Amino acid sequence: MLADWVAEAVCRSLAAGGARPEVEVVELHRLAADLAQHSARGRASLDLREAIAAVVTADGLVVATPVFAACPSEVFDSFFAVLGEKVLWGMPALLALHSGSHQQASDLAQVMRRRLTDVHAAPVPTVVVAGPADGRATAQTDAARLRACIDRAALELAAAMRSHQQ
Repeated sequence: MLADWVAEAVCRSLAAGGARPEVEVVELHRLAADLAQHSARGRASLDLREAIAAVVTADGLVVATPVFAACPSEVFDSFFAVLGEKVLWGMPALLALHSGSHQQASDLAQVMRRRLTDVHAAPVPTVVVAGPADGRATAQTDAARLRACIDRAALELAAAMRSHQQ
């Protein structure tokens, strides 16, 4: 749900600048077996090749994940390892994390930011962090805080994407 909210905000920001954004969702958890097979045999399945192509040809990335521990999943690491070190050179990226703890999310945000910069992507400054209450949007102030953070990060990503295309 968080990834959808962020993608919608990015699309609004891009559309406000006259762009016609298109979104393609790559769900890495669905590629776990393909990534394991690639690691063992060195062959990429059609689904994995399509996911790689979608990421490589994108103008920007929204990298969204739930936080269960203070490190990205093996699927996340495996996918970015398959992409290689320089494939995402300068690719604008936005991090969005859903966590039960803002401290845990903050730690993971630093780890993920490092992983993205290791493959030479360019994460925007604002990291979107949502907690359990944000998903239900029960607290007015929490919902407003989350919306403001999403909008700020979306504007940053849209601006970075426009700069990267030039």
